[in-house]
Amino acid sequence: MKNILIHGLGQDEKAWDKVIKELSDDVKVLSPNLFGLIKEKKMNYENLYNVFSDYCNNKKEKLNLCGLSLGGILAIDYAKQYPEKVNSLIIIGTPYDIPKKLFKLQNIIFKVIPKKTFTKIGCDKKSFIELVNSMADLDIKSNLDKIECKTLILCGENDKVNLESSRLLYEHINNSELEIIENSMHEVNIDNPKELSDIICRFWKDDEI
Repeated sequence: MKNILIHGLGQDEKAWDKVIKELSDDVKVLSPNLFGLIKEKKMNYENLYNVFSDYCNNKKEKLNLCGLSLGGILAIDYAKQYPEKVNSLIIIGTPYDIPKKLFKLQNIIFKVIPKKTFTKIGCDKKSFIELVNSMADLDIKSNLDKIECKTLILCGENDKVNLESSRLLYEHINNSELEIIENSMHEVNIDNPKELSDIICRFWKDDEI
């Protein structure tokens, strides 16, 4: 089994470092930089999903996917398209539907953030904004019934934007569980890495890690 941690939109693979440090020694994980995978291709969600799918499909083993926010959306879409490849899903702070008003507000904020902030995560500012714009019409909630694997839905207790989304995902994904993580906002992997690592290990414990 391969275990893959998928970072969020404003993060890179280093956002998982504290979680990985807390994981049991026998739990081995991969944590790709999404922006590094896409390389020279135009930065949009379709291309990002395609390179992420290629990354996953190149693994011979079945996958345990754990994604936060954007990472959760990618994991959901992959599990819909390749249910036979996915052993389990953990999705964290992931929207049930794209919050268009919030996206517009974020775009305004992104435009005034210094370019170096984006460079640190491996993506230039223009490409980052293009990616966000390309996600505005994503249909996350359709075909959730195609997800066949056991699924754990997590959300930080103070992530007000995604609490209701998490409950809706729980209602519409078969064989799913819902857990709210204390002392956390949206970036649970940064806000409470110890609790998150414990939950991940507990959820994966029945699988061959």
